[in-house]
Amino acid sequence: MTTLVRHMLANKSDVHTVSPDDTVLDALRVMADHNIGAVLVMNDDALAGILSERDYARKMVLHGKASRDTLVGEVMTSHVVSVTPAWSCDQCMSLMTERHVRHLPVVQDGRVVGVISIGDVVRAVLGEHKTTITTLEHYIMSGG
Repeated sequence: MTTLVRHMLANKSDVHTVSPDDTVLDALRVMADHNIGAVLVMNDDALAGILSERDYARKMVLHGKASRDTLVGEVMTSHVVSVTPAWSCDQCMSLMTERHVRHLPVVQDGRVVGVISIGDVVRAVLGEHKTTITTLEHYIMSGG
């Protein structure tokens, strides 16, 4: 069985968001409070971007910018790569590898319905591998 994004979302909690007009410090607090590595940036109900720990390190720290004085909209990644609930974990892993991203917003009918991380995808792939191994072991033990 192929694990789809909709299956990965079933085990996840709320989507945490900030506005482009929030400070980076506010966004960092959201990430810290929820132990997440990225936060979606929403303009009302529209996905405007994503702010990740990587964005913070590369666009803030390395440039000496202050988190309390910088707006999320100034440093967020605005060209966001997203997937739909019908994508497979293998498709997500390929996209994440190709685009060098660790988080993928999940969009259905133009609306954000979740976020998956590289950790979610790895867990799904490992689960699939475990199922395959168990099935093969049973097949071998039964004499083929």
